[in-house]
Amino acid sequence: MAYIALEEAFTIPELAARQGAAPMRIRTSDQYAEHCMRRLDDFEQYRLPDMDAHGIDIQVLSLSVPGIQADADTRAAVRNARFANDHLAGTIARHPSRFRGFAALPLQDPAAAVAELERCIRHLGFSGALVNDHTQGRYLDDPAYDELWSALEELRVPLYLHPGSLPADDWHVMRGRPEMYGASWSWQAETGGHALRLVYAGVFDRHPGATLILGHLGEFLPFQRSRLDSRYRTLEVDEPLERMPSQYIGSNILITTSGILAPEAVRAAVLTVGADSVMFAVDYPYEDTADAVASIEEAALPPEVKSGIAHLNARRVLNI
Repeated sequence: MAYIALEEAFTIPELAARQGAAPMRIRTSDQYAEHCMRRLDDFEQYRLPDMDAHGIDIQVLSLSVPGIQADADTRAAVRNARFANDHLAGTIARHPSRFRGFAALPLQDPAAAVAELERCIRHLGFSGALVNDHTQGRYLDDPAYDELWSALEELRVPLYLHPGSLPADDWHVMRGRPEMYGASWSWQAETGGHALRLVYAGVFDRHPGATLILGHLGEFLPFQRSRLDSRYRTLEVDEPLERMPSQYIGSNILITTSGILAPEAVRAAVLTVGADSVMFAVDYPYEDTADAVASIEEAALPPEVKSGIAHLNARRVLNI
């Protein structure tokens, strides 16, 4: 079975040097950190052989966390986004049958982000964009980003909302428990919350053709759909949504399997949001490709549904 993997990270040492060390709070073992660092800025030595060994036809590459969202200076963000995207375009040009790209966007300047998105889609042939949660504490329901949502609609490409921006606040619930920070819990909660802001702000009512992708089986949201609706019915809101909150999940909001390596969870996601709304991802090099593939192969799902998750849905959504 063919596989297209949608959340596959890379770094650029020169860009990291420009930005300086990001004060991420995640504590990992030295062995794991070394494993990832060897692979993040590599494409030929480790990445392609890993893809070949596990049947991954295409990786859709994206700049790893915290990406351009780390830049406090707006002009630097615009320069760095262009630099990162040109670097990615060069990598894709060397291996056009194996790699596609998500654009990094300088959301510090909404107009520049729209211009960079259009350049990346129209001239570099990218498949969409990926941003790492909020940008200096500003979320994508801000009215300043309305033109970005219009551009995504017009270009017919998705925006992948990924965790990993630098923290905008300090959650008391995590104090003294560093294990909860990052991919183990807080990133899912933060990014799922960001997506809910978009729903409740009416972004998808104003931009019904816009598509948002969430990794990690939807950052908790698919399994809260019934509760979102039951609680929404009890609320008094200034501007009611055109649909119930759950109806945006699986239509405007699609999900990938990145980082969730359990076949039963993949099956539950399909039953919850629909077979056409789930796409495959590994979260390379942070997760194991063999385990990611096994989560699809071993799921109790019909062959045609597995094929949809593995590659057919991605071909439709990303115009591959």
